[in-house]
Amino acid sequence: MRPLSAWGGVTPSVGFPSVGDQIRAGASRAARFAASRLLILLITDAAAWCIALVFGTFVRYDFAVHNVYWYGVFAAIPLVVMAQIVTGLAFGLYTRRFRVGSFDEAAALARTVGVATLVVLGIDVSVSGPSRLVPASAVLGGGAAALVLIAGSRYLWRHGLEVGQRPSASAHRLLVFGAGEGGAQVIQQMVRDPESQYLPVAVLDDDPAKGNLRIRGVAVVGTRDDLEGAARKFEAEALLIAIPSADAALINEVSHLADDAGLRVKALPSISELISGTVDLSDIRDVTEVDLMGRHVLKTDVDSIAEYLTGKRVLVTGAGGSIGSELCRQIYRFAPAELVMVDHDESALHAVQLSIEGRALLDSPDLVLLDMRDREGLAALFAARRPQIVFHAAALKHLPLLERHPREAVTTNVFSTLTLLEVAAASEVERFVFISSDKAADPCSVLGYSKRIGERLTATFASKVGGTYLSVRFGNVLGSRGSVLEAFKVQIQGGGPVTVTHPEVTRYFMTVEEAVQLVIQAGAIGRDGEVLVLDMGEPVRIADVAHRLVANADRPISMVFTGLRPGEKMHEVLLAPDEVDRRPIHHLISHVDVPPLDPAELSSLDSHAGNEDLVAALRALCRAPGVPSTS
Repeated sequence: MRPLSAWGGVTPSVGFPSVGDQIRAGASRAARFAASRLLILLITDAAAWCIALVFGTFVRYDFAVHNVYWYGVFAAIPLVVMAQIVTGLAFGLYTRRFRVGSFDEAAALARTVGVATLVVLGIDVSVSGPSRLVPASAVLGGGAAALVLIAGSRYLWRHGLEVGQRPSASAHRLLVFGAGEGGAQVIQQMVRDPESQYLPVAVLDDDPAKGNLRIRGVAVVGTRDDLEGAARKFEAEALLIAIPSADAALINEVSHLADDAGLRVKALPSISELISGTVDLSDIRDVTEVDLMGRHVLKTDVDSIAEYLTGKRVLVTGAGGSIGSELCRQIYRFAPAELVMVDHDESALHAVQLSIEGRALLDSPDLVLLDMRDREGLAALFAARRPQIVFHAAALKHLPLLERHPREAVTTNVFSTLTLLEVAAASEVERFVFISSDKAADPCSVLGYSKRIGERLTATFASKVGGTYLSVRFGNVLGSRGSVLEAFKVQIQGGGPVTVTHPEVTRYFMTVEEAVQLVIQAGAIGRDGEVLVLDMGEPVRIADVAHRLVANADRPISMVFTGLRPGEKMHEVLLAPDEVDRRPIHHLISHVDVPPLDPAELSSLDSHAGNEDLVAALRALCRAPGVPSTS
C-alpha cells in the first residue's frame, strides 16, 4: 500500500497525538482515577473498622487495657475487614454504583456494615470457651462505631468535593426567594457548579416553618419583609424568585421590594414553561412582562377534559389566530379523533400546522381554508366532517377599527356566528363553545356589542336544540397579535415614543396558554346557555407596564398619553352590574346566566342603515329585557 504522502495527503505531524491516542489516554486516566478512588475507600473503611473494633473492645472492658485479649482483637480485624469488602462488593459499595456521600450510598453502606457485623458476630459466637476472639458486645458496638466513622469519612469526602465546586468569588451574590422544591434544586446546582455566574448567599421564604432551614449550607434568613436588610447584610447584587408556581401578584410585590433594595430581579419560568418539570441554571432569566402581568396558578381537571375531547371530532374556527391556534395545540394533546382547523388566512393555517405537527406541507384534510361568511361552505364542511364539538374563536377584534367599520363587526361577529350556530344545530353538534370577550360585560363599544349579541344568540340555541351551547368570556391575552404589549415592544424597538391612552387605564391580562387552558376546562363544566367568565386576577395599570418596559430599554424612550379612543373604557369589567358571580365548580370560573335573543330581532341591523343607526341597533339588542343600559 502506498503511503499517504504519495497520494498528496498530509502525514501526521510528529509530536501531535491522534484522536485515538487522546481517547486511549483519557480512558487510561479515568481507569487510574477509579482505581485510586477504590483504594482510598478500601483503606479508609478498613481503618475505620480497626479503630471501631478496638474502641468497642475498650468500652466492653471499661477501658481496662490489661483485661483485653489482644490476640483475639488482632485476629478479628482481618476477619471483619474481609467481611466488609466482600459484602460491600456484593451491595455495590465498591463498584462505583453510587456517588460518594449520596443517600443511595448511605443505604448501601448501612446494609454492608450491618451484614459484616452479623457475619463476624456469628463466627465469633460459634467459637466457644476461651478461644473467643472478642466479646459479642464489642462486635456489636464496633459495628455501630464503624458505621459512624465510615459515613463520616464519606461526608467529609463529599463536602470537600462540593467546596471545590462552588462558584468563584467573582460570581454574582444572589438572594433566593423561595425555599421550596424549585429553590432547593437551583441552589444545589449553583453551589455545585464552579462555572455558575451566581453564588447563593441567603434564602428568604414566607413560611415560618422554614425559618431554621439550610439548603446546601445556605440559610433561610427571613421573609420578604426582611429582603432589604438581607441584601445589605449579605452584600447581595440580585434576587432570584425561585417559585415556578408564583402568580403575577407575588412576582410584582417581590419585584418592587427588590427594586427598593437596589437588586436586579431574576425569576424561574412558570410550571407550564418547565418542559421537564425540573429546574436548571439555564432556566434563570430576567423577570418578563408575562411574569408581572399574566401568571396565574391554574389547576385543571385533566380527566374531565379528556373525557369530552378524547376520541371526538373537534372543529375550531379562527384556528390561525392567537386564541384559535393555542386551542388547537392544547386540544391536540388530548387525542381527538379529528381536529378540523378552519381559517380564511392561509399563512395562519401554515403556522398552526407547523406548531402542532412540526411540518407545514398544507396537505392535511384537517386544514380548511374557509371564510366564516360563506354559509354554503360551512354547511358543506359540517355535512362532510360531522364535528361533535365546536370552538368558535373566529372574530374581528380590534376595537378602534370596528368603531369606524361597524358593518364589518355585524357581518363577521354577529351574522357569521348565527350562521355557525344554525349549521351546528342542524349537524347535531354535542357541544358548542363561543369565545367571547370582557368587552361584552356591560358593553359600550361595537366590539362589545357584537360579542354580547353572540353570547345571547348562543343562549338561544341552548334553549332550542339538543347538545350543550355555552360562551366563555375573558380579557386581554398576552402574546396575541396586536396586543398592547406587542405594540409597546415595537415602539421601543423603533426608538419611541410609547403611546398610552390614559395614565389610569387598567386592563385584565392572562397568558394565551392559561386562558385557553381555562376555556377548555370551561367547555367541560359549562351548562346550557351559560356564560363562563374566567378569573383573570387583578387588573393591571397599562402605564405601569409601559414604565417598566421603558426602564429596561437600552436607550431613553419617551411616553405619550393620547387619550381614550371612542368605545374604550377606563377600566374593563368581567361581569356586568346585574350579573352574579357564582363559582360552583372551579374557583377560577364564574357561571353567569345570559338572556336569550331571538334571531328574528337581528332584522333591526338593516344592511342599508348608516353607522350611527347600526350602532344604536347593536346597543339596543344588547339590553336584556327589563334591564336599562348602564352605558
